[in-house]
Amino acid sequence: MKALLLAAGLGTRLRPITDAIPKCLVPINGKPLLEYWLENLSAVGVDEFLINASYLSEQVEEFVKNSEYFEKITLVYEEELLNTGGTLLKNRDFFDEEAFMLVHADNLSFCDFGDFLSSHAKRDKKCEITMMLFKSDNPSSCGVVKLDENSIVREFYEKVERPPSNLANGAVYICEPTVLAFLESLNKKKIDFSLDVIPLYLGKINAYLNDVYHRDVGTVESYALAQMEMKNFNGMN
Repeated sequence: MKALLLAAGLGTRLRPITDAIPKCLVPINGKPLLEYWLENLSAVGVDEFLINASYLSEQVEEFVKNSEYFEKITLVYEEELLNTGGTLLKNRDFFDEEAFMLVHADNLSFCDFGDFLSSHAKRDKKCEITMMLFKSDNPSSCGVVKLDENSIVREFYEKVERPPSNLANGAVYICEPTVLAFLESLNKKKIDFSLDVIPLYLGKINAYLNDVYHRDVGTVESYALAQMEMKNFNGMN
């Protein structure tokens, strides 16, 4: 399986930390965020990674060059940020006609990723996407969902004041190749997955709850929490 690790964001909410380091490389207990993703996904059989870089890209290049996963990584430079779907569409030739993973690599996530893959394999076949969910302690800052009895996403609310649920989108997906054709049909260069894709896929998104650990390391406060939580975290045990 192949995976796109989105790593080009500016990390403005993490300033001043990201004044000198790209968000995807901020260290958690001495290990860069990207390293966790490469390690966790390689362990379940992801054998090729596409990583996009933009802000402080030379640091990402240096990280890739020195990574033990170097031979598995294709790095692309994005002069203009294209958003989740736009990056995916621009690099569609990287993907074969099979399911692939799409990951916002500025999150820190642990779960049984093999079980995540199995959930997609066992999904209702009308579902073209499997979305990782987590229970958010601040759901108004997230995109949240409501599910039906078959764990299919029926409603989606992006950062609303009174969210009807605490089941939040973890921005980690498994997508069927048909999603690429849909992106192309939008005839747009910049495509936001949360705004342009998910609302049009309601009823066709399988949900998987990560009940082990997931945190968006997007603010100074959440970064500090992640650092503290990881000191006492024992992985899947």
